[in-house]
Amino acid sequence: MMSSSGGSCWALILAGGSGTRLRSLTTTSAGISIPKQFCSLRGGPSLLHEALRRALVIAPNERICVVVATQHRHWWQKPLEILPSRNVIIQPGNCGTASGILLPLLQILARDPGATIVILPSDHHVDNEAVLAHALRAAVTALDGHGNDVLLLGIEPEEADPEFGYIIPAAPSVDGTAAVLKFVEKPTVDVAEELIARGALWNAFIIAGRAASLLQLFERNTPELVLRMRKALQGGSTGCADCDALRALYGTLAPQDFSRHIFLGQEPHLRVMRVPACGWSDIGTPKRVVVALDRMVM
Repeated sequence: MMSSSGGSCWALILAGGSGTRLRSLTTTSAGISIPKQFCSLRGGPSLLHEALRRALVIAPNERICVVVATQHRHWWQKPLEILPSRNVIIQPGNCGTASGILLPLLQILARDPGATIVILPSDHHVDNEAVLAHALRAAVTALDGHGNDVLLLGIEPEEADPEFGYIIPAAPSVDGTAAVLKFVEKPTVDVAEELIARGALWNAFIIAGRAASLLQLFERNTPELVLRMRKALQGGSTGCADCDALRALYGTLAPQDFSRHIFLGQEPHLRVMRVPACGWSDIGTPKRVVVALDRMVM
Protein backbone atom coordinates (compact mmCIF):
# COMPACT_ATOMS: atom_id res chain seq x y z
CA MET A 1 0.00 0.00 0.00
CA MET A 2 1.41 3.35 -1.04
CA SER A 3 0.73 6.76 0.51
CA SER A 4 0.07 9.93 -1.44
CA SER A 5 3.14 11.48 0.18
CA GLY A 6 5.33 9.30 -2.03
CA GLY A 7 6.28 6.76 0.63
CA SER A 8 4.80 3.45 1.65
CA CYS A 9 2.52 2.37 4.48
CA TRP A 10 4.31 0.90 7.49
CA ALA A 11 2.96 -0.82 10.59
CA LEU A 12 4.62 -0.17 13.95
CA ILE A 13 3.80 -2.61 16.74
CA LEU A 14 4.47 -1.52 20.31
CA ALA A 15 5.66 -4.54 22.31
CA GLY A 16 8.01 -3.14 24.93
CA GLY A 17 5.65 -2.95 27.90
CA SER A 18 5.93 -5.04 31.06
CA GLY A 19 2.22 -5.71 31.67
CA THR A 20 2.48 -5.08 35.40
CA ARG A 21 -1.30 -4.88 35.96
CA LEU A 22 -1.73 -8.52 34.95
CA ARG A 23 1.16 -10.03 36.89
CA SER A 24 -1.25 -11.98 39.08
CA LEU A 25 -2.32 -13.88 35.94
CA THR A 26 0.90 -13.97 33.93
CA THR A 27 3.39 -15.12 36.58
CA THR A 28 4.52 -18.72 36.26
CA SER A 29 4.80 -21.23 39.11
CA ALA A 30 8.53 -20.46 39.10
CA GLY A 31 7.77 -16.81 39.84
CA ILE A 32 8.60 -15.53 36.34
CA SER A 33 6.34 -12.70 35.19
CA ILE A 34 5.65 -12.89 31.44
CA PRO A 35 4.60 -9.59 29.78
CA LYS A 36 1.01 -9.97 28.58
CA GLN A 37 1.79 -9.39 24.88
CA PHE A 38 3.63 -12.72 24.88
CA CYS A 39 0.72 -14.57 26.48
CA SER A 40 -2.28 -16.15 24.78
CA LEU A 41 -5.97 -16.49 25.54
CA ARG A 42 -7.12 -20.12 25.93
CA GLY A 43 -3.89 -21.46 24.42
CA GLY A 44 -4.35 -19.71 21.09
CA PRO A 45 -1.89 -17.35 19.40
CA SER A 46 -0.18 -14.83 21.64
CA LEU A 47 -1.43 -11.25 21.66
CA LEU A 48 1.78 -10.33 19.80
CA HIS A 49 0.95 -12.85 17.07
CA GLU A 50 -2.52 -11.33 16.81
CA ALA A 51 -0.95 -7.90 16.40
CA LEU A 52 1.38 -9.18 13.68
CA ARG A 53 -1.58 -10.56 11.72
CA ARG A 54 -3.35 -7.23 12.19
CA ALA A 55 -0.33 -5.38 10.81
CA LEU A 56 -0.33 -7.51 7.66
CA VAL A 57 -3.66 -5.94 6.74
CA ILE A 58 -1.89 -2.72 5.80
CA ALA A 59 1.80 -3.62 5.29
CA PRO A 60 4.01 -6.54 4.17
CA ASN A 61 6.60 -8.11 6.49
CA GLU A 62 9.38 -5.87 5.21
CA ARG A 63 7.44 -2.80 6.38
CA ILE A 64 6.34 -4.10 9.78
CA CYS A 65 8.48 -2.88 12.66
CA VAL A 66 8.19 -4.03 16.26
CA VAL A 67 9.65 -2.12 19.18
CA VAL A 68 10.67 -4.40 22.04
CA ALA A 69 12.68 -4.29 25.26
CA THR A 70 16.05 -5.98 25.49
CA GLN A 71 15.13 -7.74 28.77
CA HIS A 72 12.24 -9.54 27.02
CA ARG A 73 14.42 -11.15 24.33
CA HIS A 74 13.54 -14.66 25.53
CA TRP A 75 9.90 -14.11 24.53
CA TRP A 76 10.14 -12.02 21.35
CA GLN A 77 13.18 -13.43 19.58
CA LYS A 78 11.50 -16.53 18.07
CA PRO A 79 8.16 -15.01 16.95
CA LEU A 80 9.89 -12.03 15.35
CA GLU A 81 12.24 -14.14 13.20
CA ILE A 82 9.72 -13.64 10.38
CA LEU A 83 10.75 -9.97 10.15
CA PRO A 84 13.95 -8.43 8.78
CA SER A 85 16.36 -8.05 11.69
CA ARG A 86 16.51 -4.26 11.42
CA ASN A 87 12.71 -4.14 11.78
CA VAL A 88 13.03 -5.42 15.35
CA ILE A 89 13.85 -2.23 17.21
CA ILE A 90 15.27 -2.91 20.66
CA GLN A 91 14.95 -0.42 23.48
CA PRO A 92 17.56 -0.61 26.24
CA GLY A 93 14.70 -0.16 28.73
CA ASN A 94 11.09 0.90 29.01
CA CYS A 95 10.71 4.67 29.41
CA GLY A 96 7.07 4.89 28.38
CA THR A 97 5.21 5.05 25.09
CA ALA A 98 6.64 8.42 24.02
CA SER A 99 10.20 7.15 23.58
CA GLY A 100 8.79 3.78 22.51
CA ILE A 101 7.23 5.48 19.49
CA LEU A 102 9.87 8.13 18.79
CA LEU A 103 12.75 5.64 18.53
CA PRO A 104 11.23 3.57 15.69
CA LEU A 105 9.61 6.64 14.14
CA LEU A 106 13.00 8.26 13.53
CA GLN A 107 14.37 5.03 12.08
CA ILE A 108 11.44 4.56 9.70
CA LEU A 109 11.75 8.19 8.59
CA ALA A 110 15.43 7.64 7.80
CA ARG A 111 14.50 4.68 5.59
CA ASP A 112 11.36 6.14 4.00
CA PRO A 113 10.92 9.93 4.44
CA GLY A 114 7.43 9.86 2.91
CA ALA A 115 6.19 6.96 5.02
CA THR A 116 2.72 6.63 6.46
CA ILE A 117 2.69 4.73 9.76
CA VAL A 118 -0.06 2.85 11.56
CA ILE A 119 0.76 2.34 15.25
CA LEU A 120 -0.64 -0.84 16.80
CA PRO A 121 -0.34 -1.87 20.45
CA SER A 122 0.59 -5.54 20.89
CA ASP A 123 -1.64 -6.26 23.88
CA HIS A 124 -5.12 -5.99 22.33
CA HIS A 125 -7.67 -8.67 21.59
CA VAL A 126 -10.48 -8.25 19.05
CA ASP A 127 -13.40 -10.64 18.56
CA ASN A 128 -14.23 -9.45 15.03
CA GLU A 129 -10.93 -8.78 13.30
CA ALA A 130 -12.64 -8.14 9.94
CA VAL A 131 -14.29 -5.00 11.30
CA LEU A 132 -11.00 -3.62 12.56
CA ALA A 133 -9.19 -4.60 9.36
CA HIS A 134 -11.69 -2.62 7.30
CA ALA A 135 -11.18 0.39 9.58
CA LEU A 136 -7.38 0.17 9.31
CA ARG A 137 -7.53 0.27 5.52
CA ALA A 138 -10.07 3.08 5.60
CA ALA A 139 -7.89 5.11 7.97
CA VAL A 140 -4.88 4.91 5.65
CA THR A 141 -7.05 5.99 2.72
CA ALA A 142 -8.62 8.86 4.71
CA LEU A 143 -5.20 10.37 5.43
CA ASP A 144 -4.97 11.42 1.78
CA GLY A 145 -7.64 14.05 2.39
CA HIS A 146 -6.36 15.52 5.64
CA GLY A 147 -2.91 16.90 4.98
CA ASN A 148 -0.82 16.78 8.13
CA ASP A 149 -3.50 15.54 10.53
CA VAL A 150 -2.93 12.44 12.65
CA LEU A 151 -5.83 10.00 12.76
CA LEU A 152 -6.96 7.92 15.73
CA LEU A 153 -9.28 4.93 15.63
CA GLY A 154 -12.12 5.24 18.14
CA ILE A 155 -14.13 2.13 19.00
CA GLU A 156 -17.90 2.37 19.53
CA PRO A 157 -18.30 1.59 23.26
CA GLU A 158 -20.11 -1.57 24.25
CA GLU A 159 -20.47 -0.41 27.86
CA ALA A 160 -19.63 2.54 30.10
CA ASP A 161 -16.24 1.23 31.19
CA PRO A 162 -14.55 3.62 33.66
CA GLU A 163 -11.09 2.15 32.97
CA PHE A 164 -10.89 3.21 29.32
CA GLY A 165 -9.99 6.56 27.80
CA TYR A 166 -12.64 8.31 25.71
CA ILE A 167 -12.44 10.53 22.63
CA ILE A 168 -15.12 13.16 22.12
CA PRO A 169 -15.49 13.77 18.35
CA ALA A 170 -17.02 16.69 16.46
CA ALA A 171 -19.57 16.03 13.71
CA PRO A 172 -18.14 13.58 11.15
CA SER A 173 -17.12 14.65 7.67
CA VAL A 174 -18.04 12.84 4.45
CA ASP A 175 -15.10 10.42 4.75
CA GLY A 176 -16.22 9.29 8.20
CA THR A 177 -13.52 11.09 10.18
CA ALA A 178 -14.14 13.86 12.69
CA ALA A 179 -12.12 16.47 14.49
CA VAL A 180 -11.11 15.56 18.05
CA LEU A 181 -12.72 17.91 20.56
CA LYS A 182 -11.42 16.42 23.79
CA PHE A 183 -9.89 13.42 25.53
CA VAL A 184 -11.31 12.12 28.82
CA GLU A 185 -9.26 9.58 30.76
CA LYS A 186 -10.90 7.00 33.00
CA PRO A 187 -14.16 8.80 33.87
CA THR A 188 -16.64 7.51 36.45
CA VAL A 189 -19.37 5.21 35.15
CA ASP A 190 -21.92 8.03 35.26
CA VAL A 191 -19.66 10.37 33.33
CA ALA A 192 -18.82 7.61 30.84
CA GLU A 193 -22.53 7.07 30.20
CA GLU A 194 -22.96 10.79 29.53
CA LEU A 195 -19.98 10.80 27.18
CA ILE A 196 -21.30 7.81 25.23
CA ALA A 197 -24.66 9.56 24.88
CA ARG A 198 -22.75 12.45 23.30
CA GLY A 199 -21.08 10.12 20.81
CA ALA A 200 -17.79 9.53 22.63
CA LEU A 201 -15.60 6.62 21.52
CA TRP A 202 -13.15 4.35 23.29
CA ASN A 203 -9.57 5.43 22.66
CA ALA A 204 -7.92 2.27 21.33
CA PHE A 205 -4.52 3.97 20.96
CA ILE A 206 -4.42 2.85 17.32
CA ILE A 207 -2.94 5.77 15.41
CA ALA A 208 -2.33 6.47 11.72
CA GLY A 209 -0.43 9.36 10.22
CA ARG A 210 2.33 10.44 7.97
CA ALA A 211 5.64 9.86 9.73
CA ALA A 212 6.51 13.53 9.32
CA SER A 213 3.22 14.56 10.96
CA LEU A 214 3.79 12.22 13.88
CA LEU A 215 7.25 13.69 14.33
CA GLN A 216 5.77 17.20 14.39
CA LEU A 217 3.68 16.19 17.42
CA PHE A 218 6.90 15.40 19.27
CA GLU A 219 8.67 18.52 18.05
CA ARG A 220 5.86 20.75 19.36
CA ASN A 221 5.70 19.22 22.85
CA THR A 222 9.07 17.57 23.48
CA PRO A 223 11.66 19.09 21.11
CA GLU A 224 14.54 18.27 23.45
CA LEU A 225 13.64 14.57 23.43
CA VAL A 226 13.71 14.59 19.62
CA LEU A 227 17.12 16.23 19.53
CA ARG A 228 18.59 13.85 22.11
CA MET A 229 17.15 10.75 20.43
CA ARG A 230 18.47 11.84 17.04
CA LYS A 231 21.91 12.42 18.50
CA ALA A 232 21.91 9.02 20.17
CA LEU A 233 20.92 7.27 16.94
CA GLN A 234 23.84 8.92 15.17
CA GLY A 235 26.11 7.11 17.62
CA GLY A 236 25.56 3.71 16.05
CA SER A 237 24.22 2.07 12.93
CA THR A 238 21.83 -0.32 14.67
CA GLY A 239 19.72 2.07 16.69
CA CYS A 240 19.16 -0.63 19.28
CA ALA A 241 20.44 -1.79 22.65
CA ASP A 242 23.88 -2.43 21.13
CA CYS A 243 24.32 1.31 20.65
CA ASP A 244 26.18 2.76 23.65
CA ALA A 245 24.81 6.25 23.00
CA LEU A 246 21.23 4.95 23.03
CA ARG A 247 21.80 3.02 26.26
CA ALA A 248 23.25 6.13 27.84
CA LEU A 249 20.26 8.20 26.73
CA TYR A 250 17.72 5.74 28.13
CA GLY A 251 19.57 5.80 31.41
CA THR A 252 18.67 9.48 31.76
CA LEU A 253 15.12 9.56 30.39
CA ALA A 254 12.14 10.14 32.65
CA PRO A 255 9.13 8.00 31.68
CA GLN A 256 6.79 9.84 29.30
CA ASP A 257 3.39 8.71 28.12
CA PHE A 258 2.48 9.44 24.50
CA SER A 259 -1.15 10.27 25.30
CA ARG A 260 -0.37 12.62 28.19
CA HIS A 261 2.88 14.20 27.06
CA ILE A 262 2.63 14.21 23.25
CA PHE A 263 -1.09 14.39 22.42
CA LEU A 264 -1.77 16.90 25.20
CA GLY A 265 -3.06 20.15 23.71
CA GLN A 266 -2.70 18.97 20.11
CA GLU A 267 -6.38 18.29 19.39
CA PRO A 268 -6.38 20.74 16.40
CA HIS A 269 -3.97 18.40 14.63
CA LEU A 270 -5.94 15.21 15.37
CA ARG A 271 -8.92 13.45 13.82
CA VAL A 272 -10.77 10.30 14.80
CA MET A 273 -12.43 7.56 12.76
CA ARG A 274 -15.35 5.67 14.31
CA VAL A 275 -14.93 1.89 14.34
CA PRO A 276 -18.09 -0.20 14.86
CA ALA A 277 -18.17 -2.30 18.02
CA CYS A 278 -15.98 -5.34 17.35
CA GLY A 279 -15.30 -6.91 20.73
CA TRP A 280 -12.15 -4.86 21.24
CA SER A 281 -10.30 -4.92 24.56
CA ASP A 282 -6.85 -3.88 25.70
CA ILE A 283 -6.78 -6.85 28.13
CA GLY A 284 -5.61 -4.38 30.75
CA THR A 285 -7.09 -5.86 33.92
CA PRO A 286 -7.97 -9.35 35.22
CA LYS A 287 -11.65 -8.45 34.79
CA ARG A 288 -11.16 -7.75 31.08
CA VAL A 289 -9.33 -11.05 30.67
CA VAL A 290 -12.34 -12.87 32.11
CA VAL A 291 -14.73 -10.96 29.84
CA ALA A 292 -12.63 -11.73 26.76
CA LEU A 293 -12.43 -15.42 27.64
CA ASP A 294 -16.18 -15.62 28.26
CA ARG A 295 -16.89 -14.05 24.85
CA MET A 296 -14.58 -16.51 23.11
CA VAL A 297 -16.79 -19.43 24.16
CA MET A 298 -20.14 -17.76 23.45
